Amino acid sequence: MSTKLSYTLVITGAPWASQAPQTALAFARAAVSAGHRLDRVFLYGEGVHLASSLCAPPSDEPHWPQQWSDFLSDNQIPGVACVASALRRGLVDEREQNRYQLPAHNLRSPFEIAGLGEWVDGTLKSDRVLYFHGSA
Repeated sequence: MSTKLSYTLVITGAPWASQAPQTALAFARAAVSAGHRLDRVFLYGEGVHLASSLCAPPSDEPHWPQQWSDFLSDNQIPGVACVASALRRGLVDEREQNRYQLPAHNLRSPFEIAGLGEWVDGTLKSDRVLYFHGSA
């Protein structure tokens, strides 16, 4: 009898600049297929680029932000981008756009922007927290 676990995934590596998003997605797909639960995916540092709706990779490269967006939507898993990391990298939702009087917002659905409290909540509620770091 196998034990089913719950996970929070933390991704700090940017798509196309590290393997972190790809490795995390492979793990997430395998975990869900095996019946485990993903409580949330938390993007921090360069990882917030996964939540940008303005990425347009060449047609012969995987579109990691779209693949993550589809996976999260299909499996009803919350995707959260750290607000401080997001704002530093030009990623904003409609609320932050209005707050800072910016000309546009670019957060990809179903991601949301939130504080580190979401990461803390994941560490408390999930059986395991796995980190997928970008290269230094």
